[in-house]
Amino acid sequence: MRKYILKRIGLMLLLLVGMSFIVFISMYLAPGDTAETVAGANATPEDIERVRVFLGLDKPFYVQYGIYFMNILHGNLGTSLTTRQPILSELLVRLPNTINLAVFAMILACLFGIPLGIIAALKKDTWIDNAVTTISLCGISIPNFWLGTMLILFFCVKLKWLPTGGMTEPFWTVTGFKQVILPGIALGMQVSAGFTRISRSAMLDVLQSDYIRTARSKGLKGTAVILVHALRNALIPIITQFGTSFGGLLGGAIITEQVFVINGIGTYLINGITQRNFPVVQSTVLVIATLFIVVNLIVDILYCVIDPRISYE
Repeated sequence: MRKYILKRIGLMLLLLVGMSFIVFISMYLAPGDTAETVAGANATPEDIERVRVFLGLDKPFYVQYGIYFMNILHGNLGTSLTTRQPILSELLVRLPNTINLAVFAMILACLFGIPLGIIAALKKDTWIDNAVTTISLCGISIPNFWLGTMLILFFCVKLKWLPTGGMTEPFWTVTGFKQVILPGIALGMQVSAGFTRISRSAMLDVLQSDYIRTARSKGLKGTAVILVHALRNALIPIITQFGTSFGGLLGGAIITEQVFVINGIGTYLINGITQRNFPVVQSTVLVIATLFIVVNLIVDILYCVIDPRISYE
């Protein structure tokens, strides 16, 4: 297993290098001239040229990428073109809010999605199964921005129970819980529905296996069969769904943060795009991609812990 983990870490590093190249080259694929954008509409050709030299855009492409990559290795993500502040420090202020929202949404998705999927599998072809399947289909179909807007109108504007937006504390505090509950529901609804469908499908496959019938024939109680034998073997596809869903949470957080006015990296990315602040866009996309790759590495390692029979050679 140690060899497999080292191989996965090496592959992750290669993916990060490739992602840094894709993020860097996106500046050249974007329309317009970065130097002209930074210099402003009233800049003279001399001003634009000075900005181009200052940003290093006068150097060959491979030299620019080499400088960019070495800066990343040293923790330097560049400077924002609008605030003139280090991008890393601005990201570190906003990143906890996004992680706080994503973790809370994932907790909600697991607490509701997985048990509902298991119940639907145990009650196959009954009204409970049909109801859970219908609810999960609706959950996948509802856009998070629409759901977030409806939650604000009902719980904030009409009932005045919860704040309309903002995030200042982690979700395990009273104030933080009130701030994150609505955006967490809006963000985690689709993920929860996905967990429900995957859990139901995985449990149905496992419950039809020979060893489950053997365990029941030996007189084991239904709870022991489900929790000890069936659930553990059904966790592999569920954990796979966990890894892929985290990327969806980060992507959905970009929209959810706009709806609930949360100062996270999603809002930071949108502001960078609207202001044509290319260093901010590059760095934010790179951070999101890194988080997604790291989470999937953790998921791959969990495979070894849950089912040691799986061969990775």
